[in-house]
Amino acid sequence: MSVAQSPNARIPATVITGFLGSGKTTLVNHILHKEHGKKIAVIVNEFGEINIDGQLVVQDDQAELVEFNNGCLCCTVRGDLIETLKDLQGRAGDLDGILIETTGLADPAPVASTFFVADEVKSAIQLDAFVTVVDAVNLMINLEQSHEAVEQVAFSDVVLINKVDLVEPSVLEQIEAKVRALNPLALIHYTTNAEIDLEHVIGIGAFDLVQKLEVDPKFLEDHDHEHDDEVGSFIIEESRPIDLNRFNLWLNDIAQNLGNDLYRTKGIFHARGFQERIVFQSVRMLTTMRPERLWAEDETRSSQFVVIGKNLNRADFVRGFAECVVS
Repeated sequence: MSVAQSPNARIPATVITGFLGSGKTTLVNHILHKEHGKKIAVIVNEFGEINIDGQLVVQDDQAELVEFNNGCLCCTVRGDLIETLKDLQGRAGDLDGILIETTGLADPAPVASTFFVADEVKSAIQLDAFVTVVDAVNLMINLEQSHEAVEQVAFSDVVLINKVDLVEPSVLEQIEAKVRALNPLALIHYTTNAEIDLEHVIGIGAFDLVQKLEVDPKFLEDHDHEHDDEVGSFIIEESRPIDLNRFNLWLNDIAQNLGNDLYRTKGIFHARGFQERIVFQSVRMLTTMRPERLWAEDETRSSQFVVIGKNLNRADFVRGFAECVVS
């Protein structure tokens, strides 16, 4: 596959957005796993103190990773994005592309404007496309509860309707109709596990500034983006091994009690009976858990559990997680 370059050899940048748990990191890993022979820089932004997703991104000789923790690219760490892009702009002869994975709560417009209002960026890097990953299982409720989810779909150039294997065809028709209503010009693809041919998402030259200004005439203006104060995240860390059976029972009970206020949980666990790190992900009531790589000999074994949601009581989660520890 050939990553497209503009006539003046600016580095193409693809921004991957999508609400919490939609499959953005899975898409990034899918891209990096492909045998395309290109050197790609990956920028990962996490809404939380520790970047779990950054730990799960494939790292090899073809990719390098830059992480931004405890802030959102569209607001508090936007200056860091500009500085990172400035650092990368001297790599035009070496880098073939830049992937930027935003936090699930990012407003896309301020991120996009960075490529046009920052003089130190726009001369060397071109915004190639906004690719938005949506969760077919939870899209409708995400759109109802989050204006960021609506903005991500409305602003996208390409929409990947992900997890199509988990919903009925009739539901997919409703989802596509909803996406079309929000963004009639976006290219739509159905995916499972965010798997897609790279020519549909990389080097496609789909971002159209004139079109975006027609949708939002003020999008290049420098305005603050404010997150819902009721939405927050916290991390719980534990050095003792976790009993996964206890954890699953506890979290299932929590998810049923909190309902739609529990947006997303994820973690890397030191679990009883496993020599591997256990990767855990959940989006509302949908959960997955899998062994990853073996713990390294010089690596401290510990668990990091991230919780994102609305009006959550951290103390309740700390107490519950402590009951999942092996005595």
